[in-house]
Amino acid sequence: MTTTASPLKDPSLRRSLALFRAFLREQTDPRRCYALLARDSADQLEKYAPLAGRLVVDVGGGSGHFTEEFRRRGAHAYLFEPDLAELSSRSRAVGGAVLADGYLLPLADGVADVCFSSNVLEHVADPQTFLSELVRVTRPGGLIYVSFTNWLSPWGGHETAPWHYLGARRARERYRRRTGRPAKHTLGENLFAHHIGPTLRQVRGRSDVTVVSARSRYWPFLASAVTRVPWLREVVTWNLLLILRRCS
Repeated sequence: MTTTASPLKDPSLRRSLALFRAFLREQTDPRRCYALLARDSADQLEKYAPLAGRLVVDVGGGSGHFTEEFRRRGAHAYLFEPDLAELSSRSRAVGGAVLADGYLLPLADGVADVCFSSNVLEHVADPQTFLSELVRVTRPGGLIYVSFTNWLSPWGGHETAPWHYLGARRARERYRRRTGRPAKHTLGENLFAHHIGPTLRQVRGRSDVTVVSARSRYWPFLASAVTRVPWLREVVTWNLLLILRRCS
């Protein structure tokens, strides 16, 4: 099994700066950006359960950087991605990938030890149904890793951020004027205004999962504390990370 780089302390300012610098180069060097994010995500998961020998389902993992990292750590990892363009965006596609919708995964109940979804929830119109599908395919006692960028985060508008604070339409128009091309994401079509408070209430109200951790994915300190403060958390959290455990 291939060894990985030493993990950055999480949370820490050094880690947050490293991820932020990688995000700034996402368009010019996506391989480096997503390879770092994949290593960081795997490090986060391994705080709760070893990946070696486990069956990991990567839902919406794009071109497969997360799946490849899980496999490097000895997991039996499989990618399920609904966008063919994303699957084929790299010169070498990840092996064993399946073109599939996260609302209806072609998997039996309870097959996965870990169900993983990174920054997908903000792109689905019905997050409750999406989460239910992740839970369905996870075995009792297994883990569900879900992160998403909330709308009121400084990054909520994705490529149009932070101008989305002035309105999604205005932000898109500004992006088109500045770049000469339309923005990739349109609010209400492939980007949705999901918020921290309602999401936390939804998952805590479920009887089929327990919340192991609810925290900011990237925040450099007090990562769990910031999610507990109403209103403030909608901006400061940046990106909500949920670690859920499937109930028996």
